[in-house]
Amino acid sequence: MRSSRIRARTLGAAGAALLLATTATAALTAGATSAAAAAAPPSAADPSDPADPAAPVGPGSTTGPDKTTGPDDTTGPPQPKPSLTDAQVDKALARLDTAIPDLMRRTGVPGVSVAVVRHDKVAYLKGFGVRRTGDPAKVGPDTVFQIASLSKPVSSTVVAGTLADAAGWDRHLELPGFALKDPWVTGHVTTTDLFSHRSGLPDHAGDLLEDLGYDQAYILAHLREQPLAPFRASYAYTNFGLTAAAEAVARAKGVSWEKLSRDTLFRPAGMAHTSTTFKAFQDAPNHAVTHVRNADGTWSPRSVRDPDAQAPAGGVSSSARDLSRWLRLQLSGGTLDGHRIIPAEPLARTHLPEIVASPPATPTGRAGFYGLGWNVSYDDAGRLRLSHSGAFALGANTNVTMLPLEQLAVVVLTNGAPVGLADAAALDFFDTAEHGKPTTDWLRLTGSLYAQQEDAARSSTDYVHPPAGAKPARADTAYTGTYDNPYFGRLTVSAAPGSRAGEGLTLSLGPRPQRFPLTHYDGDTFSFETTGENAVGRTGVTFADGTVRIEYLDAGPGHLGTFTRGR
Repeated sequence: MRSSRIRARTLGAAGAALLLATTATAALTAGATSAAAAAAPPSAADPSDPADPAAPVGPGSTTGPDKTTGPDDTTGPPQPKPSLTDAQVDKALARLDTAIPDLMRRTGVPGVSVAVVRHDKVAYLKGFGVRRTGDPAKVGPDTVFQIASLSKPVSSTVVAGTLADAAGWDRHLELPGFALKDPWVTGHVTTTDLFSHRSGLPDHAGDLLEDLGYDQAYILAHLREQPLAPFRASYAYTNFGLTAAAEAVARAKGVSWEKLSRDTLFRPAGMAHTSTTFKAFQDAPNHAVTHVRNADGTWSPRSVRDPDAQAPAGGVSSSARDLSRWLRLQLSGGTLDGHRIIPAEPLARTHLPEIVASPPATPTGRAGFYGLGWNVSYDDAGRLRLSHSGAFALGANTNVTMLPLEQLAVVVLTNGAPVGLADAAALDFFDTAEHGKPTTDWLRLTGSLYAQQEDAARSSTDYVHPPAGAKPARADTAYTGTYDNPYFGRLTVSAAPGSRAGEGLTLSLGPRPQRFPLTHYDGDTFSFETTGENAVGRTGVTFADGTVRIEYLDAGPGHLGTFTRGR
C-alpha cells in the first residue's frame, strides 16, 4: 500500500506506465499517447569488470553485437520523420491561454507557469494565478517553483556535463557510508544503475526515513537494510538510489552537489533562478509557496516540503524561463546560444532506455522504459518521447515532456499538490498539436490516476470505528518503554500521568522525535494519524511479545516496521 501512495507523489515510471496503458487503450494516434510513459535502456557493461555476468548487451549498450546499430544503419527499419507543421504547433500554443485557466478553474490550483520551446526558440512563456493564496502577488515566467522529480532529468544533465564520453555513466564510484545489502552489488553498482532505478532497491526506499526527519547521511547508510530485487533485471523508483549516485559523482569531482550543479549547468546555461537547496528556494523573493487542498475544495499553504536530503532526485527549484533554457539545451544536444555547455555523447545517453519500467499489459501494448532521469517512450509513429512528472503531496506538481524529433518541448510548473493539472496540460498540448483539438479529457484521466493511487495507499482497516466487542487495552505499562529498529531507529511509548489505560499513550519516532498520540482500537492494537510527504491516513500500531509493529512502516518488501523492546 505504501508504494502506491508514494508513487503517486512523483508519478514516476510506475505511475507513468499506468498512464501509458490507459492512453494506449484509448487508441490514440501518434503524438497523443503516453506523455508520461516511463522507460529505461539496457546498460553497458561495468568497465571496471569486463567479465561482469550481469552486464547486459543489445540496443543501448556500448558493448555486444548491436554496438554498431544506430540511426545511420541502412539495414534497419526506416527512421521516423518530423510530422508536425508550424501551423499545428501554433494552434496548440494559442490554446494554452484558455486551457491553463480552465484547468486551474476545475482544480482550484493557485498558480501555474508554462514554457514551450520549438526549434531552439521560446515559443511560449507565461505565468498564471498567484504565488500564494490570499496574496495578490502574481506568478510570472521568473517565479521559482519546487520542481520535485523534474530534478531527476536536470540532475542527469549535470552528471552528463562531468563526463568525457557516454561510457562514463557505466563506472562504479565509491561513496563512503553508502552500501546495499549484497556486497557484490555494492561493489559493482554504477551511476547508470542508480539513475535508472535498476539497482534492486525497493520502490522509494529511504523516503519514509526522510519523512521522519533523518538526514541524507543516515538514510544512505541505512539502505543496506533494504532487501534487493535482482540486480539490473528489476525496476523500482528510488529517490535515494539516484541521490547516492549523484553524490558519488560530486565527491569524485571534489565538490558538493550544489556547487557541481551550479558550475556545470546552472551558471553556464544562464539559469540564474535555479538551485538545489531548500534555503535558496525559500530565500528567492519571487517564489511560489506550496499548497494543499482542503476538504472544502479550497487551497491553503499549510505545509512546507524541505527535500534537501534527496536534492539530486527532488530538491531542485527553478522557473519556467530557466527551464526553457534547459529545454533548448536538451533539444540542441548540449549547446545553447552557440556555446557547448554539456558534451553531446553523455547527454544523448540520458535519452536512451535503460530498463523496462512497465511491461505491456496486452500483446499489442507498448512497454514503458526509464532512462537516465527520464521516462522514455516511443509513440505510434516511432518518435522518441521523453518526459517526467514531479509531485509533492505537500504542495507541488510539475511535468516536462519533449518530442526531440519535432524539436518541441513543454514544461508546466504548479504550486498545488498533485491533482493532475501539470500532466493534463502537457498531454492536452501535444494532443492538440497532433489532432487540432484534445481527443479526451486529460484532466479527468490524470486526476483519477492520482486519486486512485492516493486511495490505494490507505489501510484497509477503519481505525476510526473499532469493531463491535473490541477488547480493552491492558495497563499502560504493557506498552510504555523504548523500542529499537535497525532501520527506523528508536521508538518510545510514553503515557500521560493519570490517564486511563490505553487513553493517554504517545508514540515518538525520529532523530528529533515526532510525537503521535495513539488512539485505542482493539486489544493491543492502536492507531495514529500519519503526517508528512508520505502520509497515508490512520495506520495501525500493534504490540505483541515485546515488540511493536507500525503498519505503514512495515508495508515494504522487507517488512522493516517492527521494533523490539529494549531490555
